[in-house]
Parts: sequence; structure tokens; C-alpha cells
Amino acid sequence: MKRVLYVVIILVCSAASLWGQTKKKKHSADPYAWRITQPLGNRYFVPMDTLMLNFYQTDLTSMFSVANGFTGVLGGAAYSKIFFDRPPMHEFIFEQPYLHWIPFPSTFNFYNTRIPFTHVSYMTGGAKVNATDHLNIVFSGNANKRLAIGAAFDLIFARGYYDNQSTKDLSYQINGSYIGDKYELHVFLNTYNFVNKENGGIQNDDYILKPEEIGGKNGVDPRTIPVNLTDAHNRTRGKNYFATQRYNLGFYREKDQTNPQDTTSRKEFVPVSSIIHTIEYQANRRRFIATNPTTPAGEEPFWQHNYFNNTNTNDTTSYWSIKNTVGLSLREGFNRYAKAGLAGYLTYEARQFKTMGDTTKIFDEEENRLATPQQKYKENLLWVGAQLSKQQGKILTYTVDGKIGLSGPATGAVDIEGTINTRIPIKKDTVQVRAYGFFKNTEPAFYYRHYSSNHFYWNNDFGKERRFRIGGEFSVPRWRTLINIGVENLQNYVYMNQNAVPEQEDGMIQVLSAELNQNFKFGIFNLDNKLVYQKSSKPSILPLPDFSLHSNMYLLFRIARVLHVQFGVDCQYFTSYYGDAYQPATLSFYNQDKIKIGDYPLMNLYANMKLKQTRFFVMFTHVNKGMFGGNNYFILPHYPLNPRSFQMGLSIDFSN
Repeated sequence: MKRVLYVVIILVCSAASLWGQTKKKKHSADPYAWRITQPLGNRYFVPMDTLMLNFYQTDLTSMFSVANGFTGVLGGAAYSKIFFDRPPMHEFIFEQPYLHWIPFPSTFNFYNTRIPFTHVSYMTGGAKVNATDHLNIVFSGNANKRLAIGAAFDLIFARGYYDNQSTKDLSYQINGSYIGDKYELHVFLNTYNFVNKENGGIQNDDYILKPEEIGGKNGVDPRTIPVNLTDAHNRTRGKNYFATQRYNLGFYREKDQTNPQDTTSRKEFVPVSSIIHTIEYQANRRRFIATNPTTPAGEEPFWQHNYFNNTNTNDTTSYWSIKNTVGLSLREGFNRYAKAGLAGYLTYEARQFKTMGDTTKIFDEEENRLATPQQKYKENLLWVGAQLSKQQGKILTYTVDGKIGLSGPATGAVDIEGTINTRIPIKKDTVQVRAYGFFKNTEPAFYYRHYSSNHFYWNNDFGKERRFRIGGEFSVPRWRTLINIGVENLQNYVYMNQNAVPEQEDGMIQVLSAELNQNFKFGIFNLDNKLVYQKSSKPSILPLPDFSLHSNMYLLFRIARVLHVQFGVDCQYFTSYYGDAYQPATLSFYNQDKIKIGDYPLMNLYANMKLKQTRFFVMFTHVNKGMFGGNNYFILPHYPLNPRSFQMGLSIDFSN
């Protein structure tokens, strides 16, 4: 019933939108979008989310990277198997598996729309008992050409194909921007609440590997497969409030006239320097509740330890942080000698961590129950940083940003990263070249150093992690070719060992990565390919699949000149290796050397379409199940892919 209601709402809004289009002003400016950098709030433009190509991938967790590990359900815990695609570890490590679904100030789109803009998407799939629903709404409107306000809403409700696997992920954002000549302001407010049931994986992999032996000719109903946990869930909540403002100092000059006959005097403001202030508040809370499973005789228990309670688990962990950054910048391009921009800044951060304490119970008035007291840890950090940037010009652009820690756990820490972009003309072609790299000598995340819960406890005195990466990217748009080669050296690397607890590797680990993107087009026939090779010098510490592939073969054409159609099949594949396992009690992925996963193609058959401002798709996921590829379709140890299913989606851009 909910699905029908969602579709009716969208169709009604669609009809209203089409009526409104007939009344739209002929000369209304096209909307545009941008993102900002942290902590200085520099703007850079990004495409609007209105492209038709590959829209069907929106709700496929497997598509966030060439190869991914995930628990099999939309909105659940996930990570990239491509090492260079992994984001830096957050201080609140329990939100790391959900980064695909959590907006941050640096990943959120701000809009200037001139006219009100509303973007509504609804995706659904599966039968009633295992249905997945995803509703996303984005709104933005301008009060005038400088001031804009917006809001966004995202809800994922997935019931899962296997027992005790449902997710309910809710997030919403409010944002605003003011872009004036002398004053600029960006505000971003985000709140999320994710509830994920945890089943700990299936108990016996033979239900997937040998379905005929267990379930007969018709195989096994996924809902009937026994799982390790039947009464467990994670609730992860977070708030992120961010505001950055700058006051520009400069002068006005006559604007270049495109029409020499236009004698109207027009002036433009030229910023020379800026005073910058950024404040960011983040608060997170995570709770894990479970009924501890009974261990059959002769088998290893799912959890080795029960520090607080032998029958029930109720772990709570929380964190908050507030950052203040002040900076001064000399702007690029205010005269012919200002070839680059230069900025310096100072960041002060205060943060607090809470984790489970001892076994003594106290009465929690807020929760109205007996609870285990928590230990508090407070830290104060001070960073000084600088940025050198050149973003104007077509031949050469670059950015170098670095900061050094002066106090607290950041003392002696170094974080430097940079990119250089250039264009090299070769006959009739142009080769685009990008070089990138970073050097980081930083403290491991707090919860890798200190953590206590019912099943896991550690206090580690880790040294700073040292990471040095360098690489280059070469692309020739005319050939549809992109090559990216990089190498990273890691020392004091912190990872989750085979006991699912943090460990630090003192020796050096080297990771080599080479990526090839090669697309082909012959009339309406298209074949897009992405191949990644990566090699870890210590696969027992940092396991990675040697080869990962995503290939998308499709026909691209139009019907009656108005309906754009993309019809095809895609395939994801990675070679066999000892992939990371998943521990729901800590929301972490850890090393194991008993089960190999991979060497299985995951294929989806789809039809993707666009009619004016409406996009929609229909798709069969995992279409090759039972046809070819075998039965070893585990994406994580004990976590199989979902069976074949039908999905569809609809997205409408309401610009009235």
C-alpha cells in the first residue's frame, strides 16, 4: 500500500509539473550546482543530477565502486574492495560502513535554481515479504539571485531476502547559501537515524553452495536459511551542523562588454583577499542490542567473550566534536601577477568520546532503566594549515593543502595532499593529465585505541600511521580512454585482525593500483569497461582482489525523438581471495583466512529511459543466478548476494 501511495504522489506531482512547464518563463536561467571544500568553504561546480545514462545504478550497493563488500541489503554496512576508493577513517568509526548514505558538507550539492526546483525519486523492488523501497526528495529555491534555501529527505526501507536483515535508514538535510560580492555564507544541517537488523550471516554455506542437496529440486527459500543472529540490531544516529562564511575585500572595475555597441556602464567586484570563519558540530550515538546466541556443542561461539552480560547485549557509544577554523586568503586573479591563491588557517577542535565502563549498574534517568556507566575521554586539538591553489586557466591548475598538528593527539601530525591538472595537445587530440598524492602522519581513530563493550575490549598504545601515495591519471576523451596508476606505502597500518580487534603492523606495506577505463561506441551499440588491478605486498594484513571488473554493454537510442532509451546488461566481477568478514557487534570488516570469495559474475539486465524531465527504469538484478557462474555468490563470508529480483525506479525533476 505504501508503494502505491508513493507512486500516486509522484504521478500527481508529475502532471502538475508538466502543466507548470507550459507557464515557465522563456528566458529563465538554467539551474546549476556546486559543492564546497572543508574547512575553507571554497566553491567548485558539479553537474546537476539530471543525466539519464546509468540511472538504474542509483539503488545498487554494488555500484558504488568497481568491487564492493556489503551485507546484501540496501542501506546496510558496506565497504569498497578497491583500496584507493576507500575514504579516510572517521573518528566515529561506527558510521564508516554507512558513508555511501550519509551526506556531509563536502559531498552535498548546493543549488542556484532561479525558479523553484524539486527532484523526487522513488525506487522499489522485490515481493511484499522482501521488498525494498527508497524515497529521495531534494528541494531548492532562491529568494533572489544571491540567497538560496533548500532541503532534502532520504528514506530507505529494505526488508531483506534473508532472515533478520531489514534496514530503515532515514536522513534529512536543511541548507542555505548566500553568494554576494563581499559576503558569502553556506549553512548545512544534517540528521540521520539508521536502524539495521543484523543476522551475523548464514550458519551453513551449503544452503547456497549445494541447494539441491538440502532443498531438493526447487532449492531453498532464502527466508528459511538459518542465520547466526535472530534478535540483534544496530542503531546509528548522527548530527552534522556546519556553517562557513567569508568576507571579501576588493574593488570594483568595469566589466568587459561582449557587445561593443552597449554603452551601459557595468561593474564587477574583484576580490583581493578574504577573511574566513568555519564552525562545525558533529554528534553521533550508536547502540547495539542483541540476544546472545546459544552455541551448539562442539562449535565455536559467535562471540568469544561476554564481559558484562552472558545472555543479552546492550552496548552504547557516543561522540561529539566541535571545530572552529579561522583563515585569511589572498585571492587568485585579482591582477596579472596573482597567478595563484594563497590561504592560511588555524583549526581548534574539542571532542569527547564515551564508551562502556565497568560492570557496576547505575540508574539512567534519561533511559529510565539500569545501565552500565560509561567512560569519558576528552581531547583538544590544534592545527595550523595552508593552501596554495590555481583554478583559473585551461592549461594548468593545481591545489596543495597541508596542515600540521600543534597540540593534543595531533601533536606532530602531518597531513599534506595535492593535485596538478594539465592539458597536452597532440595533433588533433588533447591528453588530460592529472598527478596526485598525499603524505599523512596521523593518529589512528580514537575507537581503534580505546573501546569496551560486552563482546570486545581493548586499550591500545598505537603509534601514528604513515601513508604516502603518489599517482597519475591520463585521459583522452576522443578515444574514451582513461588510465590511472598509483602506489601507496603504509607504515604502522592499523587493521582489524582475525579476532576482529585492532592491530598495528609495524612493517611497510605497499599497494600498487592500475585502473583502465575504456569505452567503445559503434552507432547505438556501447560497451563501457572499467578494469582495476591492485597488489598488496602483505595480503595477510591487507587482502585485496587482484583484478576487479565492471563492464556495461547497452544500446542507446531514441523512440519518436523524445523517449531516450538505454537497454543493456552489466557485469561485475572480482577474482577469488580471502575477503574481509563482517562483525556486527563493532560494525567492522576484519581479516580472515578460511573462506575464499569472488570469481563470480554478478549481472543485471535493465531498461533505462528518460522522457523530458522524467527518468525511469526496470531491471532484473542477479539475472544470471542459476544459469551460469556457479553457486559461490558470496559477497562477504557467510553473506550471499540476493537472489534474482525485479526492480524499478522513477525520478522526476519538478522545475516550475
